[in-house]
Amino acid sequence: MNGILKHPDLSSVSPIMEDLNGWTVTAGNPTMKTWVLNTSNDGSMISGYWEATPGTYYAVYTEYEFVHVIEGKVIITPDDGEPVKIGAGDAFVVEAGFKGTWEIIETVRKHFDIKLS
Repeated sequence: MNGILKHPDLSSVSPIMEDLNGWTVTAGNPTMKTWVLNTSNDGSMISGYWEATPGTYYAVYTEYEFVHVIEGKVIITPDDGEPVKIGAGDAFVVEAGFKGTWEIIETVRKHFDIKLS
């Protein structure tokens, strides 16, 4: 094996339908789904696909996450910072220890890579 794996088809993986740990609904009635598509050989990283419908979550991150937004619009506001508008095509990092809101304006679909603690 050359160490390169192709993501499985989403239809071959059951999504996690519950809100993620550390995510609390604060406005609206958003829902989320998370598909974990790969786990690194040593178990220290996961990658996958996530989507959430409009509404607002308060999020507390305990791990580092790299995000690439496929579609949708969201405004992310750190507790200690200014709002940041994010949309399709944007890529960014959320550091462990982040606390703030994710206001999902249009259904968001993203790829993610998370370094587990």
